[in-house]
Amino acid sequence: MKIFFLKCTLISIVLLTFQKTVAQNIDQNKDELSIYRVTPLKVNDLVHTKLEVSFDYGKRYLYGKEWLTLKPHFYETDSLTLDAKGMDFKEIAIINGKIKTPLKYNYDNEQLFITLNRKYKSTENYTVFIDYTAKPDQLKTKGSNAIKDAKGLYFINPDGKDDKPIQIWTQGETEASSAWFPTIDKPNQKTTSEIAMTVETKYTSLSNGKLTSQKANKNGTRTDTWKMDLPHSPYLFMIAVGDFKIYKDSYNGKEVSYYLEPKYAPYAKQIFGKTPDMMNFYSKMLDVEYPWVKYAQVVARDYVSGAMENTSATLHGEYVQKTERELLDDNQESTIAHELFHQWFGDYVTAESWSNLTMNESFATLGEVLWHGHDAGQEGEDRSRYEKLQNTLRSSKNGISPPLARFYYKNKEDVFDNVTYSKGSIILYAIKNKMGDAAFYKSLNRYLTTNAFKSGESHQLRLAMEEVTGKDWSPYFNQWYYQGGNPILNIEYGYSNGKATIAVKQTQDASIQTFSLPLKVDFYVNGTKIRKDILIDKREQNFSFDIPSQPTFIDFDPDKILVGQVIDNKKIADYLYQYKNVPTYYNRIEAIKFAAKDKSHEGQLILLAGLEDQQDDLRTISIKAIDLSDKQIKDAALKNLLNIAKNDRKTTSRAAAIIKLASTGDPVYKELMSESIKNQSYNVIAAGIIGLTKFSPDEADKALASLDEDTTNHIKPLIKKLNNQK
Repeated sequence: MKIFFLKCTLISIVLLTFQKTVAQNIDQNKDELSIYRVTPLKVNDLVHTKLEVSFDYGKRYLYGKEWLTLKPHFYETDSLTLDAKGMDFKEIAIINGKIKTPLKYNYDNEQLFITLNRKYKSTENYTVFIDYTAKPDQLKTKGSNAIKDAKGLYFINPDGKDDKPIQIWTQGETEASSAWFPTIDKPNQKTTSEIAMTVETKYTSLSNGKLTSQKANKNGTRTDTWKMDLPHSPYLFMIAVGDFKIYKDSYNGKEVSYYLEPKYAPYAKQIFGKTPDMMNFYSKMLDVEYPWVKYAQVVARDYVSGAMENTSATLHGEYVQKTERELLDDNQESTIAHELFHQWFGDYVTAESWSNLTMNESFATLGEVLWHGHDAGQEGEDRSRYEKLQNTLRSSKNGISPPLARFYYKNKEDVFDNVTYSKGSIILYAIKNKMGDAAFYKSLNRYLTTNAFKSGESHQLRLAMEEVTGKDWSPYFNQWYYQGGNPILNIEYGYSNGKATIAVKQTQDASIQTFSLPLKVDFYVNGTKIRKDILIDKREQNFSFDIPSQPTFIDFDPDKILVGQVIDNKKIADYLYQYKNVPTYYNRIEAIKFAAKDKSHEGQLILLAGLEDQQDDLRTISIKAIDLSDKQIKDAALKNLLNIAKNDRKTTSRAAAIIKLASTGDPVYKELMSESIKNQSYNVIAAGIIGLTKFSPDEADKALASLDEDTTNHIKPLIKKLNNQK
């Protein structure tokens, strides 16, 4: 699942809302966190789930018939407990051929306790028939920061009174599928499925697996049957019904399809068109071919989270579908990559419990990073990785944060946080760096193939890595998976008598572990790079190296794999050197961010160089921070700013440059403002209105009033946002 709280940032969803969640978790009473969250007990195993469902839009009901095939896990049993939230039951019976034998049961509105007709052994399958009504709108559910509702099944505008499509869709994670069909609603259960949906003829349906039949009924409805022949967890079941237009693509002979509202259907390829390339990339990288019979993506209204990786059929929130104009300013490529990678990590092998959610979400977030590396090169990969690191650091307090594998929590929803997503992804990236790509990907292959169509946990990943590399990875997992927090390193550099010194203090909260950190340090001496290895494993340490002369620059952790914070007390001259001479993405953005707060001439030189940076986010930071009151800097910057304002391929940078030029008050730029208002990009138009207001508020008001309704609706919130960012 991709959590969507704030705004999707073109390349990565920044999960700032998690800061509050983590802080709350840290301060919770210890008694509330004292329960060890065991993996759900298996008394019975799901084998096959067959559903026949229809819908009452007026009542917001689902009418269902279910044939649920199970078997005892190991011990013989004569009872079955199913999760079933807020349902009415018409009939519950055991099926033996054509014979149905009624069964006794008790129900507490959450769970259904069934007494079977006899004891069954683990070698015996049995099938229970349930005729039921689900009433999701009547459930008294409570959502979370991550998933804001838990009704399981949603009727969108069922009466057709609102200005939005009529739709039905489901959201199963964490344990809400049992709001629309009885099941054992735990992630360590797997079942094949067959779902027959009766829908109005005018609507399109989607579910897991393959559409095997469509039967026209006499009452203006149609019954669509979807079959999934490979086992998957109940929370990954999905249905969607609505007026969707389907764009069909393909990958390796399998159907790849995109379900969109008619307005957005012409842009399906622009929105989702990289999907087959992503499928090919992930399949080859993992050496595990995309496992499901098809891959569909559907966009739904009023979705309760960001996106959900339902097996073979991902559901996205409406922010993903955009017109051609909207796509000039924004896309959701990271989300699309994230959900697709889940088809391996989360669906093919599923976290056996919510404590091990890292086995789903950390990997899917890593999938985003790796895709950007494949698609946009090392710069794209490093940018994505840097954003995950910043999310991680923003979500910790003095280095305090929960463990990655979390066996103690107040509520399972709390696990959907920046630790599981962002921190987990860079912990994985760091171990990839340590063991090498070949060993890392072979280890992932071993984990996936060993646990295919089953559930997995972090220890199984560790064992796969040990089997591949021959190395004990327990210390790494103990430190990063089973203990919380992140290091904060305060560093001082020195040089005397042919020796370079590094003094390191781990300054994270005293309650946090002392980390063991094998890292590298690059010394730049007379145009030559000298690399040294260090092991930081104490709260305070001093390192000394024979270096022929005073280093011009020291690059601490040049691969930037540290899952923590470095405070290395650099001066502006150091940042200027690193921007120009050690220009990794990390070094450039750190230099620009420092320069943005520094008013020195050297700082302005960094920002001046940043105007020509290859990354639009660095250009944008530089544009906003550069000081045009410095005449020398202004004279050097104006040409670049004008070029960005007119020609930059990224509209965020263009908008920032337009506003910056307007801030000069020079009437020569007034025409630029007027021309910007004629642009197709909403960002550029909004910037043009803001800029024109600097010269002539009346003309700006008149220009705003002349815009069509669509443009006005888009740019008004953008104007407010851009004004707040100045």
